[in-house]
Amino acid sequence: MKTRIMYIEHKSDCADRGPARIGRCRFSETRSSVYYGGTRFETLKGSGISGNYFNVETGDEYWISGCKKNGQDRHWAGSGVVEIDADVREEYWTEIRAQPENKDKRTI
Repeated sequence: MKTRIMYIEHKSDCADRGPARIGRCRFSETRSSVYYGGTRFETLKGSGISGNYFNVETGDEYWISGCKKNGQDRHWAGSGVVEIDADVREEYWTEIRAQPENKDKRTI
């Protein structure tokens, strides 16, 4: 499976302040499933309230998207701190954000 550093934000019942993080995700061949941290997310195919994927175990909606070079990763209605997983931190700051001086920074 292909992997990519992605932005993951919990949207259900969180009043747009759900926990958010940047981490490495795996994708199914069709990209209809995303896997992160032992959790499988399925696409909502445009039918979500504020998310684009849902957790298949809980039904909770999530906003999952590629990381942006400018760091504006949060969903347009989201706010709060974004955690960056330790195993992707250096790659995120050097390859995506082009800010190697921040390679140890844990949040945005």
